[in-house]
Amino acid sequence: MKNPIAVLGAGSWGTALAVLLAHNGHEVNLWARNQEQCATISADKENKKYLPGVIIPDQVSLCNNIQEALSDTEFIVSAVPSHSVREIAQSICPYVHEGTIIINTAKGFEPKTHLRLSQVLKEELPDYCHDHIALLSGPSHAEEVGKNLPTALVVAGDCQSSAEKVQDIFMNRFFRVYINLDLIGVELAGALKNVIALGTGISDGLGYGDNTKAALITRGLAEITRLGVSFGADDKTFSGLAGLGDLVVTCTSMHSRNRRAGIQIGQGKPLKQVLSNMGMVVEGVNTTEAAHHLARQAGVIMPITEQMFQVLFHGKDPENAVISLMTRSKTHEGEGEMLSSGNDPL
Repeated sequence: MKNPIAVLGAGSWGTALAVLLAHNGHEVNLWARNQEQCATISADKENKKYLPGVIIPDQVSLCNNIQEALSDTEFIVSAVPSHSVREIAQSICPYVHEGTIIINTAKGFEPKTHLRLSQVLKEELPDYCHDHIALLSGPSHAEEVGKNLPTALVVAGDCQSSAEKVQDIFMNRFFRVYINLDLIGVELAGALKNVIALGTGISDGLGYGDNTKAALITRGLAEITRLGVSFGADDKTFSGLAGLGDLVVTCTSMHSRNRRAGIQIGQGKPLKQVLSNMGMVVEGVNTTEAAHHLARQAGVIMPITEQMFQVLFHGKDPENAVISLMTRSKTHEGEGEMLSSGNDPL
């Protein structure tokens, strides 16, 4: 009998991954923070709030006790939002051992510190865990994974053997996993695409067309790549599944909560109201603040991110933000844009 796999977080993505792992023949302990939610999902065999229509197999055991969820596990899948990653790391710390592989699935930065999530995990977990931290990322909506629609992702980490083990537990004929050892690049790509998705949503809310969306996606990828490379990422990562693939699906699908939030902002609704309406975490808001900070720190020009920051945090009118983007100084498409002293990134 294989040791159970722990999935921490019973939202849409955690539930979808638990179902996938169960279909692959694994026993799964799915941990839910809320005891009432745990009992309801267990009784219904369905997560009606976050992933309706997907039946949860008997191999998935719901639990509200994190120690119980982690009993005898080799793999811990963290499926909580970015702001909860440190808390989860602190909770699992007493129960990890040298063979434990921790798989993060959140895409974002820690609020206030602007740390990548692997950095947060490494701050809280023992040194012997550091090489066994992995990230599962790429173009993937929980709603489609739950229905066994063909999906391809990447697993990133510092250790190839750990990445291969993650690849083995997840792969099946509907779910293909590639290995990419550029952890920095995969993390940054997965986080920063949410900023651009908010922007394409705003464009849709303003009533702009496909030309605008294509421009935002293409130039958004350019600035994401610039920032990633400045932090040591491989530029090829950004043309792969974790970069271009995830960017396209997040910017074009109504499954994307970042795009849906952006549409409401473009229609004139206040950010606070939009976030209340969503009912789930919109990672792109915090990521915009983090990306703005990191771009300034690295001296990298990110015009779309800058305008998103002005719209979200300084109340700039979205149409005026578009004008600012369209009337920037002339440049060549392939130029790397870096800030020099006194330069205005707009």
